[in-house]
Parts: sequence; C-alpha cells; structure tokens
Amino acid sequence: MSFGRSGPPKRHTGPQAPIGAVLDAALAERPDAPAIDAASGVWTYAELDEQARRAAGALWSLGVRPGDRVAACLPNDLDIVAAFHGAMRIGAIWAGIGEALAEGEQRNLFDLCAPAVVLAGDRCTLDTAESVRPDRWAELLTRAGDAPPVAVAPESPAGIAFTSGTSGSPKAVVHSHRNLLLPGATLVATRGWGPDLRKGDSFPLTILNLMVLSTLLTAQAGGCSVVMDRRDLDGVAEWITTRSVTVWNGAPAQLFDLAHRPDIALGTLREVWSGGSDTPDALRRAFADTHGLVPRVTYGLTEAPTVVSIDPVGDEWYPGASGRVLPQYDVAAYDDEGRRLAAGELGELKLAGAGEGPWANSWTPMLGYWEDGRIRPPAPGPIPTGDIGTVDGDGRLTVLDRKKLVIIRGGANVYPLEVERVLAGHPDVVKAAVYPVPDDRLGQRVAAVIESHCLEPDFVDISALCRRELASYKVPELWSRVDALPVNAMGKIQRAGLGEFVASRRTPGRRDTGHA
Repeated sequence: MSFGRSGPPKRHTGPQAPIGAVLDAALAERPDAPAIDAASGVWTYAELDEQARRAAGALWSLGVRPGDRVAACLPNDLDIVAAFHGAMRIGAIWAGIGEALAEGEQRNLFDLCAPAVVLAGDRCTLDTAESVRPDRWAELLTRAGDAPPVAVAPESPAGIAFTSGTSGSPKAVVHSHRNLLLPGATLVATRGWGPDLRKGDSFPLTILNLMVLSTLLTAQAGGCSVVMDRRDLDGVAEWITTRSVTVWNGAPAQLFDLAHRPDIALGTLREVWSGGSDTPDALRRAFADTHGLVPRVTYGLTEAPTVVSIDPVGDEWYPGASGRVLPQYDVAAYDDEGRRLAAGELGELKLAGAGEGPWANSWTPMLGYWEDGRIRPPAPGPIPTGDIGTVDGDGRLTVLDRKKLVIIRGGANVYPLEVERVLAGHPDVVKAAVYPVPDDRLGQRVAAVIESHCLEPDFVDISALCRRELASYKVPELWSRVDALPVNAMGKIQRAGLGEFVASRRTPGRRDTGHA
C-alpha cells in the first residue's frame, strides 16, 4: 500500500538517537527557521535549543536526575515545550497532568507517577513540596547553568502517558525515547512532509500523545509546531488562518461545528485530522461539503503511542474505517482464545511490530506500566487494544466498539459505537452515547442519550432511522436528551457513571417496547 511518495521502498530502522538530539538536524540546516509558534511568541530552532538548555539546567538545580519523573501542569504555550525538551536532555521521565482535571484527578495522577518536580501553572491545584510555580520557574531559568552531560539511550524511559480512564482509573504507560520519536518519523516519511509543514494542535500538550504529534513530529520534518491555546470554534479558525497552519488535528465535535459554519475560511489548511473519538461518515461528508477537505480519520492508542492508523494523503477513505495501519505496526483481530483471525474477520484488535516491509522491526512494545515506583513490563505477545474490530487485506482498520462496553441483550451482543454511528446521521443529534440498563428478563436493555441543539428531538424519527439501519435488538429502547455529554480533554465521552449522569440531567424521551 502507498501512503505518500512513490518509488521503491526504502529500508527504515527507526530513530537511533534519544529525544535530546531531535533538534540537531534542523539546528545544522535551518537554525533561524521557526520551530514553535505559540501564544507567547515564536522561537526559532536556535532559540528553542537555548531554552531547552536552560530548562535542563533549571531542573538539574532542583535535584532532578536521570529516571526521576518531571510532571507538568501547564497551559499550551512555549514554557511546556521547553520544559519537555529540557527534561529529555537529562534523562528524566516526563508526565503531563491536565489543567482541566478536577483537584482529585490531578492528585491521582500525581500519586501515580510520584514526580520529583511539578511545574505548576495557574490552573494547577497541586500544592506540594514538589510544586514549582511560574515565578520561581522563571527565576530558575534566568540563572540556570548547564546541566552536566547525561548519556541517554534511545531505549531508556522518556515519558508516561496516562490512559483516558473513561471506564475506570487511568494507567500510567511508560514509553522509550525511541517509541516517542517513531510516530513522527513514519508520518513525516509516509506523508511527504518537509520544512513547509506548519502543524497546529489545540488539544492540551499535557497529553503525551500530543507532545509526540507536535514538537517531536515537526522537528523531524524541520517544520513548525503551532501550539494553539484555544479550542473554541472562532479561536481555532483564527489560529489556522493567522498562523498559516497546513495540518490541523481536531476532535470530531470541533469538525462538526466547523461543518456547520460555511462563513469560516480555513485559509492555508491542506489536511484536517480527526481523532480522539469516533468520526461518523456523515461528518466527513458534511465537512468536505463545507470546506472542500475530507477529514483524515485516525485511530490511536496510548500504548502504541498515538496514531496507529490514518487515512492516506488526499481524499481517499473507506466507509466506517479509521484509515490504514501505519507501516511500523502489525494489527490484526484475535478471537477469545488468542488466535489470530483472517483479514476482515471480527475480533479484538491487537498490536505488534511489523515483521516485514520497509519499517520492519522498527517498533518495540511499550516499556510497561509505572507502578509503585518501578516499571512493570507488559505481558509477552501482541498488545490487546480492548477494541473490537477488523483489519482487511489492504490494511484498513475498522473499530466496532470497546470490548468492555459491549451490551449483552438477551444473549445477543450490541456494540454501542455501531449504534452511535447510526444516531450521528440524524440532523437532531450532535453527539450520542449508548449504554446498558439492567433488565430482569433480558439481562440488559439498550439505552441512548443524545446531545442536541433541539429542545425536543424527534425521538420517533430517530428510532425509525435506527430500525432502518440496525437489527431490531440493537435499537435503543430508552431515549433521553442532555444539553452536553461529559467528555475528557480528547473529546472522548466519559463512560464511567454515564447512567447516573443521564439520570440526574436528562430530558426524558420515549420508551420503545417494540422489541422481542
């Protein structure tokens, strides 16, 4: 399969140096080119290198040593990028703590990674001995000396990525320098990017995947990372147009809003990514009709890290699919006994490194999970994703739903995402969530809650749409409406406690008892 440039396949071994060296090529070739464009200003590669040097010295002066965790609870701006690069240069392990998290959630992540230092912004609720507030950090940067040279191996731990925890407590996934650099290396190579790349991201950089897809990716292209500090519709559009963004990574909800705003021009934008949660086919069409760009849908995994599959460059896409698997991976469906299934068969998707092709053996599994002050290695074999889906003979990946979210109604499996994709095709539906409710006879029944601009959505018509597209046992029997569904920083619906959330906020719809 082809993702970008044509010609004979080139053999790739993947990154051979640690993150501390990621700026070297651009520093040698284009030191005065812009590396980071953020709310506080623009840094060239030479300036980013200098700021990373200062950050490394400041962290060293605070007692941070190789293997120590450095946590950041900072806004999207220049400081978080410099601190990340500085931590990488002294062999520290980076962890991001989202500013938007509640106090208890921030504390939970702090306890999970037990950092030596927390770089705490104004919205950070952590008040600990490890916390370094902005004024003190600025002072440390001003008088920081050089950290001593630290030999950092590409396979040493570099960062902790927290799983979303939408259905339970998050886990702390540990990745090596090599694996944090590999997604950028493959995306730059397969999509033909170079120094003209200006990649914009509005998701929080406290999410490790976003650090991978911003400064690490653009540095390998010699391009510029545009770090957005706004996620609202007008703010995103302003960033795209005024900063000449060429590739933007957004959430489906943002794309939905933009699809309904033909008055907004997206300027120099050449490629739009959609990730973080499901992107219905109807949304792709609507966005393309409005803005002339077909969103490039992605499937990502914290344990990978980040992008596992993506639509090819251009307008090609396949209904229901989340693009093609990137060439460093081997993804397939497996049955409940752990047997690999044939291409196109439905099962749990599992991830391994590619054993053939130009990127063979370039990916290695995550180092493990951070637990009780050490790294617990993963179980041997392919990594289970927890997602039910298929990978066809052309490498196209389709996710049906999360394995743990399956609803068992009278012995039949109902996958919420399958139903939600149908619901997304109705004009009254902005966003939908399908969940189980206990039932004495059937074990579970199917319930749906929709986020809608309509105060009184037409549940009869929505139900009729489901009956046309789905088997009768999959059609929701309980309907309700809320003003806004709970989502995390990546736009994923918070599944944990969804039934209780709906019960406390819903506008009742109708109960459909027409099922067997």
